Amino acid sequence: MQAFPLGLIITSLPFLASMGFTPGPNNILVASSGVNFGFRATMPHILGVTFGYPLMLLLVGEGTAKIFTEVPQVHNALKYLCIAYLMYLAWRIACAPIMTGESRRTAKPLTFLQAAAFQWINGKGWVVALSAVATYTVVNATLTLQVLALAALALLVTLASVTCWTLFGAVLRQYLRSDRHRRWFNYSMAALLLVSIVPVFFE
Repeated sequence: MQAFPLGLIITSLPFLASMGFTPGPNNILVASSGVNFGFRATMPHILGVTFGYPLMLLLVGEGTAKIFTEVPQVHNALKYLCIAYLMYLAWRIACAPIMTGESRRTAKPLTFLQAAAFQWINGKGWVVALSAVATYTVVNATLTLQVLALAALALLVTLASVTCWTLFGAVLRQYLRSDRHRRWFNYSMAALLLVSIVPVFFE
């Protein structure tokens, strides 16, 4: 029976926690959703991120990283596609119309599947997943167990971080009552999203 990689959990937790709670595409999007839709309506988005990201990390650890190692051009192409999409997303957030009346009733937050699928074009998510697998695992007979442990830890950290950021947005919702305040909030979230892309250039 393979031993549980407790050492990996202890060493990787600070890294995953620091990456998970700092501003990034997922946290910025759930905070925006918390402001615009409230906590309860954002729950499918929270769960989509919570389960979608660890699944991506698991698949990266089980094989995708090998592809990127052997064909780095694939990784570079994916990285710049992700950056382009996130810049487009920042523009959409900054230019989003302020929802009032009928538009507020018809607008919807991301669904579970949309949030889960978003993980595959989340540049910061790719950097963290690849870094975690490359840094905290050792290629030996327990590699699969190590990757599973990382994915389980990522699930807990992700759930905690996106929940906190959604609650932050939901609390702000009570104070951002004017159109002007909500517009400036959108500008701030768009700017933070752009800032979160910068580390991807230096991975």
